[in-house]
Amino acid sequence: MFRKVIPVILILAVFTTACGMRVKLPIALTSGPTTTDQINIPLPDDTTEAVHLSLAFGAGTLTLAPGSDALISGTATYNVADFKPEVTVSGHNVRIEQGEYTLKGIPDMSNIVNEWDLSIGNVPIDLSIKAGAYEAEYEFGGLSLTNLTIQDGAADVELAFSSPNYVGMTFFRYETGVSNVSLTGLANANFTTMEFDSGAGNYTLDFSGELKRDASVNIETGVSNLTLIIPEGIPVQVTVESGLSNVSVGSGWTKNGKVYAQSGSGPVLTIVIEIGAGNLTLSH
Repeated sequence: MFRKVIPVILILAVFTTACGMRVKLPIALTSGPTTTDQINIPLPDDTTEAVHLSLAFGAGTLTLAPGSDALISGTATYNVADFKPEVTVSGHNVRIEQGEYTLKGIPDMSNIVNEWDLSIGNVPIDLSIKAGAYEAEYEFGGLSLTNLTIQDGAADVELAFSSPNYVGMTFFRYETGVSNVSLTGLANANFTTMEFDSGAGNYTLDFSGELKRDASVNIETGVSNLTLIIPEGIPVQVTVESGLSNVSVGSGWTKNGKVYAQSGSGPVLTIVIEIGAGNLTLSH
């Protein structure tokens, strides 16, 4: 656990120290017995109105998937007492938040357990996730997400819509720092607008699935390796605003200046990319 994200934190610590800031070296968090809390939040009485579900998670491992008979259910396992999750329910507003822990330096997480394993019910949900340096597996296929917002720091994330989202998603935003992120089945998300904003890292956006409506995507990324996978037959226009990036395209693409296009039939995917020095790959 944390093996991929903690080196990034240490690098940042060295960097900020070099800039004149005082940063303490890694400190060991005080762990105790491992505790598992059951989380079970029932469905609201009115299941036609969207629930605003907010998750706030720090460092650790977070797993989300469909399949709950409740609004959200599962377990939180931790061995730092302050990590105990706090649940707040107010009508159609639900928040699950990791307990606060006051840090006095860069944390040493090597012996720390902090794992949420949660399932979500199939009712309309406006889902917001805020996380820090963590690892996550998200399966959102077969849910009814009206909006989806994810903000994280140094992350290692695999997110999938393996089957269609049952309702139209108005807005999907993913904002991340220095991370490795893979998003697959994005056509199944059924969004109208998507925004992806990232720092340096490795990112794969796979638009496989069934595109049911015209959709627009805005991508801003730093010095990164960015791969877009767009199946043949989806009409798409990709505009690349870049500095020193290298653009590699597979077969079936045409180029006109900074615009790359693929012909097809059905709803149209329009993508605008702003990328710093890095590599962009367009493939099937």
